[in-house]
Amino acid sequence: MADLEALLGDFADECADLERLVAPLAPQDWARPTPAPGWSIAHQIGHLTWTDEIAALSASDADEFAKQVAAAAPRALTFVDEAAEEAAAAPPAELLERWRAGRKTLIEALRAVPAGTKLPWFGPPMSPASMITARLMETWAHSQDVADALGVTREPTSRLRSVAHLGVRTRNFAYSVRGKAAPAEEFRVELTAPDGTTVWTWGPEDAAQRVTGPALDFCLLVTQRRHLDDLALRAVGADAEEWLTIAQAFAGPSGEGRAAGQFA
Repeated sequence: MADLEALLGDFADECADLERLVAPLAPQDWARPTPAPGWSIAHQIGHLTWTDEIAALSASDADEFAKQVAAAAPRALTFVDEAAEEAAAAPPAELLERWRAGRKTLIEALRAVPAGTKLPWFGPPMSPASMITARLMETWAHSQDVADALGVTREPTSRLRSVAHLGVRTRNFAYSVRGKAAPAEEFRVELTAPDGTTVWTWGPEDAAQRVTGPALDFCLLVTQRRHLDDLALRAVGADAEEWLTIAQAFAGPSGEGRAAGQFA
């Protein structure tokens, strides 16, 4: 069973790492473009802010959350970008405070959810542990966009295990959003942790279809922050090879990702 308290702590730490990147920026630097087309640093933080807030609402007021979902339904392809745009329009200092408050509220709301409760979402209902794992993944992924915009390299941490876990668990989803049937057999995934010695594993040891490589590279792939050609991942088997070309750990339609060679 997932340790909710540990996941909440990892989420808080991931947010704190991102805050250390953006808090010192001059107001004009929040307008820097990121690799996500049309999104500045402010858009990235605005998106995280709104999603943390709506996740907290799911955990604390299911009826109001349902109203928000119904209101967004006619704008299914645009409401996420619209929320980021609206949040990004605020002065950076205000947006930063809103983000801090929203993620604190989310942590408190998830901590208060009774054991065994499933929370409503835009997709299938999720446990509090799954909800915060998804928030951790998204925070890490959008932090990469900010880091790329600023030209800095982040130090990978053991928190990547949760991102990688979500990337493995969403294998079948990646096929479904492309209208494809997922392979029936499980894959073996073996990823070298950031410490260079620990190996994180999923799936049966004797699986014919296998993926191996650095955990960082796998996480960059499943969040579509780097192109497969630029990563040190190895697939054995035709199905595993195909999966690496379509993998995504995030909900919603598949994005364009990043181009091969885009980052030196």
